[in-house]
Amino acid sequence: MSEGKKLYRSKTDKKIFGVCGGFAQYFDIDVTIMRIIFLVLLFCAGGGLLAYLICALVMPEQK
Repeated sequence: MSEGKKLYRSKTDKKIFGVCGGFAQYFDIDVTIMRIIFLVLLFCAGGGLLAYLICALVMPEQK
């Protein structure tokens, strides 16, 4: 029985907290695309910074 995917903050693709790197690994996309998505959310919706900070506090770090 497999455990499935788990969402963690990345240790390898880390600029600030590793949140974008963790999402990129989870969704199997390039980390640059995930960073661009968070920047668009930050400037367009205004909730990108809040979402990023919540993820940084809630998501466990990769083992």
